[in-house]
Amino acid sequence: MTSHAPEAERMRDAAHPHHPSRDTAPSARAGGRRRKLALGSLALLSATALLAGGCSSSSASGAGSSDGTSSRPSSPPIPSPTPSLDAAVTEITDAQWSRMVAAGLWRKGCPDIRDQLRRVEMNHLGFDGKVHRGVLVVNADVTASVVRIFTRLFEEGFPIRRMQPMEAYDGDLDASLADDNTSAFNCRRPDQINAPFRESPHANGRAIDINPYENPWTNLRTKKWSPSAKYKDRTEGKGKIIEGGLVWRAFTEEGWVWQDIKVPDYMHFDTGYPSKPFKGPSATPSDSTAQEPSPAA
Repeated sequence: MTSHAPEAERMRDAAHPHHPSRDTAPSARAGGRRRKLALGSLALLSATALLAGGCSSSSASGAGSSDGTSSRPSSPPIPSPTPSLDAAVTEITDAQWSRMVAAGLWRKGCPDIRDQLRRVEMNHLGFDGKVHRGVLVVNADVTASVVRIFTRLFEEGFPIRRMQPMEAYDGDLDASLADDNTSAFNCRRPDQINAPFRESPHANGRAIDINPYENPWTNLRTKKWSPSAKYKDRTEGKGKIIEGGLVWRAFTEEGWVWQDIKVPDYMHFDTGYPSKPFKGPSATPSDSTAQEPSPAA
């Protein structure tokens, strides 16, 4: 027997035409909305990525990546300023004073001048052509003069081997001289002194010995050149002090005296013997032409 169900279904379909707008519209519209949302999200993500990329490029111009490398070539470094003396003048700290006393730089009988002493830390040109940091301990009344003098020496390229305070040598003058050390304050040991403690320019922080090896002196006790006779002749040379030369002019124009002693002492400058408060370039230190040169070391 032949079934009439398919035919009946066709007839019903014919009688009730298919209306997709009514029957399928909800799902179609939902699908359309999903597609629109997806496209909108994609557009938003794309725009965000572009903005983020722009911000990243902008910030990368001034900062490196996480591994420390720059995302693009950096600007050339700014040249360092011209080296200068860069002097720093400070009071003697308790810690430094303790080291000085332990080294014998000061003891009973020496001038009571701790409060007058100053630490002058400054740059200097070494024999290697490089800039080094050094320290001189001097009296407060000569600090301005010392800074002016060593600024001139620095700017004009005069080399200084080394510049360390005397406690680095346990107060031993001979050790400091042998090391070609430029130094100032030292209330010297009885067997290394040329003048009474209280009158000594070195013991009062108003004397400076510069490049002892290149500028030796004749030791009054041994009658020999110290620390060496190699550069005893006063001819031009690296680090040497010559009458009328740069170092001589820098000191004497400030009122300091060169070789204020009766034997050659080419390394030595002081502000007069017996030592007394220094008043600057207008001061009148001891006059070796009016009296016998004094043992001012």
